[in-house]
Amino acid sequence: MTDLNPQAKQMADESMVRNLTAQANAIWPQEIQLVRRYALPAEPRILDAGCGTGEIASRLAELFPRAQVLGVDIIEDHLALARSRYAALAPRLRFERQSIFGLDAADRSFDLTVCRHVLHSIPHPGRVIAELARVTRPGGYLHLIPEDYGMLHFQRGPLYPGDFWHTAEPAFSAATNTDLLIGRNAFGILAAMNLEEIAVDYVIVDTLRVPRETFAAIFEAWRDGYAESIGEITPISRESAVAYFNQMAANIRDPLGYAVWMVPVVSARIPSAKSQ
Repeated sequence: MTDLNPQAKQMADESMVRNLTAQANAIWPQEIQLVRRYALPAEPRILDAGCGTGEIASRLAELFPRAQVLGVDIIEDHLALARSRYAALAPRLRFERQSIFGLDAADRSFDLTVCRHVLHSIPHPGRVIAELARVTRPGGYLHLIPEDYGMLHFQRGPLYPGDFWHTAEPAFSAATNTDLLIGRNAFGILAAMNLEEIAVDYVIVDTLRVPRETFAAIFEAWRDGYAESIGEITPISRESAVAYFNQMAANIRDPLGYAVWMVPVVSARIPSAKSQ
């Protein structure tokens, strides 16, 4: 682990590539309606901070065909995969290695700044959000997906996933200096920055709205990427973590079962010069 990237091993694991694909497939069909509401210029400049393999940066480039989209991340293998997968969208869509703790862009560079599935995995999320706001123009928008592991709900089975999350979340957060409940805490960070039009919406990833196999793939990727570290830094053993994740996937795949992940989508507008 590193001070600013305590989940570096998990982020670089092959399971993360599967996870990012499954999450994009599960979330984007509902999320796109939230993105469309932003009043962007005809040729917007868009930043995807912590872009991973480019799943969403590419979708943003397709949604806004006159946009210039930049995806940044610190994992070279993910960036290389993104460049290869979405070469047809270049040069309108670019990928660069940058840290979201210190972006290369000048102040007020982007009309829309996106940061998805990152803030729960790093320390000092307020510092990162301030950096995202710095590079967003007055009147521009922040669009965040700050995960919250208290918003996962499953039915009881041979193992109850609620017991797993109740134990794993605080122990993992403490060991990595991260906030696995950042989804509910992001509002306060944005409000303290005096941003405008703060909104908290939810994408409902459940067994009615999302194909069961897509939903289950998320938890199998989490199992493969995180069970080992959970066994090392929480009271739950690796073997128990695997069993819990398998139970979650089984609940999702059960045709009579129901499970839901409430995914916060938190947005805000940078105050314009007139309102400052």
